[in-house]
Amino acid sequence: MEQEHRIAVVVGGASGIGAAAATALEADGCTVVVADLATDPAVDVTDEAGVEALFAAVVAEHGRLDVVVNSAGVSTLGLLTELDAAEFRRVVEVNLTGAFLVLKHAGRVVSDGGALVSLTSLNARQPGAGMGAYCAAKAGLAMLTEVAALELAPRRVRVNAISPGLVLTPLTAPALDIPGIEDDYLANTPLGRAGLPQEVAEAVVYVARAQWLTGEVLDLNGGAHLARYPDIHAHVTKAFA
Repeated sequence: MEQEHRIAVVVGGASGIGAAAATALEADGCTVVVADLATDPAVDVTDEAGVEALFAAVVAEHGRLDVVVNSAGVSTLGLLTELDAAEFRRVVEVNLTGAFLVLKHAGRVVSDGGALVSLTSLNARQPGAGMGAYCAAKAGLAMLTEVAALELAPRRVRVNAISPGLVLTPLTAPALDIPGIEDDYLANTPLGRAGLPQEVAEAVVYVARAQWLTGEVLDLNGGAHLARYPDIHAHVTKAFA
């Protein structure tokens, strides 16, 4: 794969970590296509025909596909005994089934020696009360990453994931406005601070380039995986009681 003229697609690249990843990949020499439901209603990771069409269009226009980053995701909050089944399915559909569809259709057309990168979460390995749907989906994505790495290795396609902890983005801002949540996060983060989208983007660039790295789920969280996950549900319940 020619590193200096790579074609990259960032799914969910309109804001936050996805936008930072798109900027970093462009600075690293990639031509970047940003695909995001916020800017194009046709870009829905739960719509298989749409996902397939996205990657087919990129290959048709640019002649190749070398790097794919999937940062699309949603979350919800609710104890398992209270969570609506439809809401559980919605979260799993976007975070896990959507990731499967991206891996499936990107994996079919990505150049030999290319790279597929998913954004999982600290919750792929660390449970949080009230976050059962999100935790289950992200844990599933971590294992899906390993399976895809095995299956695509004969073509030297590397499949990895990055699992951020608390990152300051527009998506996390509302939660951090709730008293106690940010303090609880930071108290359980050995390095004592939240991450920045640019820091996750640096890791994306690295795993997209690393030629001997595949099947890795990289914890990038200031050491938060060494402690416990904050009780988000308790903080929310207290704030809105």
